[in-house]
Parts: sequence; C-alpha cells; structure tokens
Amino acid sequence: MSQDSKVKTTESSPPAQKKARKTLPVLDPSGDYYYWWLNTMVFPVMYNLIIIVCRACFPDLQHGYLVAWFVLDYTSDLLYLLDMVVRFHTGFLDQGILVENKGRIASRYVRTWNFVLDLASLMPTDAAYSRLGPHIPTLRLNRFLRVPRLFEAFDRTETRTAYPNAFRIAKLMIYIFVVIHWNSCLYFALSRYLGFGRDAWVYPDPAQPGFERLRRQYLYSFYFSTLILTTVGDTPLPAREEEYLFMVGDFLLAVMGFATIMGSMSSVIYNMNTADAAFYPDHALVKKYMKLHRVNHRLERRVIDWYQHLQINKKMTNEVAILQHLPERLRAEVAVSVHLSTLSRVQIFQNCESSLLEELVLKLQPQTYSPGEYVCRKGDIGREMYIIREGQLAVVADDGVTQYAVLGAGLYFGEISIINIKGNMSGNRRTANIKSLGYSDLFCLSKEDLKEVLTEYPQAQTIMEEKGREILLKMNKLDVNAEAAEIALQEATESRLRGLDEQLDDLQTKFARLLAELESSALKIAYRIERLEWQTREWPMSEYLAEADDESEPGEETSKDEERRGGQEEPPGLP
Repeated sequence: MSQDSKVKTTESSPPAQKKARKTLPVLDPSGDYYYWWLNTMVFPVMYNLIIIVCRACFPDLQHGYLVAWFVLDYTSDLLYLLDMVVRFHTGFLDQGILVENKGRIASRYVRTWNFVLDLASLMPTDAAYSRLGPHIPTLRLNRFLRVPRLFEAFDRTETRTAYPNAFRIAKLMIYIFVVIHWNSCLYFALSRYLGFGRDAWVYPDPAQPGFERLRRQYLYSFYFSTLILTTVGDTPLPAREEEYLFMVGDFLLAVMGFATIMGSMSSVIYNMNTADAAFYPDHALVKKYMKLHRVNHRLERRVIDWYQHLQINKKMTNEVAILQHLPERLRAEVAVSVHLSTLSRVQIFQNCESSLLEELVLKLQPQTYSPGEYVCRKGDIGREMYIIREGQLAVVADDGVTQYAVLGAGLYFGEISIINIKGNMSGNRRTANIKSLGYSDLFCLSKEDLKEVLTEYPQAQTIMEEKGREILLKMNKLDVNAEAAEIALQEATESRLRGLDEQLDDLQTKFARLLAELESSALKIAYRIERLEWQTREWPMSEYLAEADDESEPGEETSKDEERRGGQEEPPGLP
C-alpha cells in the first residue's frame, strides 16, 4: 500500500468516527427519556381524538381555521413519524438484560401488532384532499389507531406519580369528557341531517338570534349530551325514529358509563382506605375494645388523641410491614437513606462498620409517645435503647415534676443497659425517669436485635463495649474492682473450659483407639472361627454318628431322596 493511500485512510477515519457518534441511542423502556416521550405523544393523540370529530360535525369550525388545522395535522403526523423512529430505538429485556442491538429491536418491532397499527395510522389518506377537497377531515380517522400509545402513557404516569388515586380520577374525567364530546358532535350532525329547528329535540334553527354562533352550537350540544348521558332527564321527547335510536343508544352508553364510574370510584376509595390501613394502625378495633371493657374516659381520650396525632401528622409506626415486600438489599438501602443519619449520631455506634450500621437500621422500630407519658422509669429493666427523632423528653425526679435535664432531637439514652459491660454498677436497670413533654418520635433498638447483629461482628462488639466503658467511667458508674473480678472470673472460666476441651479431646482420642482395637479383635476372632469351621469339616465321622443316620426313619429318607431328585430334574416347559 502506498503512502498516499495510508494518509487518505487516516484522514477519512475521523469523519467516520464522528458519523458513528451521531447515531441515535437505544432508549430504556423504563427510563426517563422514554417516559417523557410518551407524555409528549399524549398531545397529538388527544388532538386527533378530539378535533377530527369536532371538525367533521361542525362545518363552521373546519372552514374558519383551515390553515391552522393543516399546520396542526401535519405537526401531529411528524410526531407520529418520530414515534415510529423511537420505537425502532427502544430496547427490550431478554433474560433480564436490556437488548441494545438495533437489528434485533427492529426485527422484534416489525413482527408485532404495534408496527401494523403505527404504519396504518400514518397512511397518507388525506391525499384524497386533491380530489374531494380539503374540508373532509374524516379522511384522517386512521390517526385514531395510535390510541394505544395514549393508554401506555397513562399507565406509566400512574405508576410514577406520587398521587396515583388523584391521577386515576383525572384520567376517568378525561375519558368522560371525550365520550360526551363525541356524543355532542354526533348530536349536532344528526340535527343537521334531520333539519335544524324541525322539532323540539334537534338543535334550534341557526336563524334565531344567538344560535348561529359556533361557540353556542358546541356548548348547547355538549349540554344536551351531558343531560342524556347522565340520565338527569329534562330533555325534549324525541319525535322521529332516528331520534329514538340515538336516545336508546345514549341510554345504554349511560348505563355502561355509570357502572364504569362507580367501579372506578369504588376502586379509588378502596385503594385509599387500604393505603391508610397499611400506613396507620386501625383505631376502630381499639375503640371497640375499650368500650367493651369499659375503660375510663380519660384513658380512652388519650388513646384517641394518640391515633389522631398519627393521622394528622402522617406518622407511621409499622415501617417494617410497609417495606416487607421489597428485596432485602433494596429494603436495606431505603432504610439506610431514611435512618442512617439518625443512628450514626449515637456515640457508641460511631466508627463502626457501615455494614453493621446497615443491619442495625433494619432493626429500628419507630415509636410515638404522648405528652406526659413515661418512656422509662427508674429501676426498670433495660431491654432497649432509644434515639430521639423529633420532640423533647425530660429527665424528671420521682415526683414527675422536677426536671433535671431536657433531651432534644438527635440525642439518645438507654444505650448502656443493652450492652453487657463488666463492672456496671447499675446493671441492666434504668437509672432515671424519662418523660415525654409533648408528642415525641423515637427509634427503639432492642437488646435482642443488637445481640443478634453483633454475633456476626465480634470486633464491633469489642469496640462498643470499650466505648460504653468509657462512658461509665465519666459517669462514675463503673466499679473497677468488680470489673477486674469479673474479668478474672471470666479468664478462670475460660481456662477451665480450655482444660475441659483438652481433656475431652484426650478422651475422644482414647475412645477412638479402643474402638479400633475392638474392631481389630473382632475381625481376628471371626477369622479364627471361620478357620475352625473349615477344619472340622475334614474330620472323619464317628461310628456313633453313622449309626444314628442309619436309624433315621425311612419316610424321612424317602422324602429327602425325592427332594434331591426333584432338585436335579429340570422343570417342564423350559428348554
């Protein structure tokens, strides 16, 4: 190859790379770009659904804005065409992996009904304008075939929005509006076919003042259609067969619409009640229980106020049940994003492994306390520690009035009681009375949950015990002598256990040797017995045994001979 050709090849490669970079990327069907494109396609589809029928039934609307309709029509056609391009660049999942090969994507798309419908919706049927004239918008009815794209956009929005029930109601209202709109257009077209003003049922004669305006025509038809489809009544009686058929069809449509609306609203209400029941505890059962057992009114009022506080402030006490259907790792990530900052404030958990904190986050139980309610009392057995998320708690005297200190958000207490620290003079007993001043939200971590997690992290357990020891030293709650005695006792116990383990190992070794010797002896004895048996078979039979055989019964000898002969003969029928 010449030097010039090499130079040309080198020079032509950068444009090829640039051209490769300009290719359209493959969209993820669950990604944001694809979602926003679906929302964009809502506008052309809704435009064709609403405007084409309206232009076909209201001639003044078609004639008065012809240029605007041409611009909007071909803009929607352009979006339809771009939508097909997007379809050819939208990946799909195969074995859970997004396929980005455009050849496979195109091959899969052209074999589906979506491709057929998309292609049919772009057929240039409006080319017939050249022969029939530009005032026949019904030639574009094939654009309705792109309606599945509208339904897909609604479904994606419903799964993404933070208010799915409100979106379902809005979607239902859009469907109702489209049905009434179509019906009003058909009513006006039927009135024009039968003759305006011929009877009281059809649209009044446009020659009357005010009824010639386009806005009045549409609003009157929409109002009349709404009265029929809502079965409100107060409509003129039909006078012709066509009018009767139209009314019967509308009544049937109204029955179906009413059933659909009632079913949809019932579903929305049920979903809202189910969501409330999942997020907040059911207070009706508790109220019924208190009435059956005749709980005093003051205590009943406190319980009701507690439930009311949860409902008004949207507070949850069963986060574990709400997240239980998520995969374990995803549930851990959600819990970490919500509660890890709170847990990391606790002094004894600082500098611990992140995996340990992630496991502890899943164990946190949210609790809400009412004003004046005691979280713990002095002398109680400490089975859990508390982290204050919101609110204020007071350290009070035994009288419940005198306050020694006030604890706010981010502080914690009770952590020493859930860690077994040697020399702790208070043991696992509470050393103070903690009372909630207002409504307080706490996180509770039980001793059992902490112990379960620390079994997998012995190094973290040692670090936490050391930090707890430092805290007790600052509080003068650590008995050093008792700690040394417990450590000595523990070391002695461990030494004895090690001695017992060694003795047990020696006993197991001796026992194994005894078993091996026993098996060897048993084998030797079995071999000697077998050898003796073979030797006794070679000994000559004594005269006494021979006479005993001769004196045996003749019948027995005969039967033995027959058995011997029968065993030698072959059974009949065998070759």
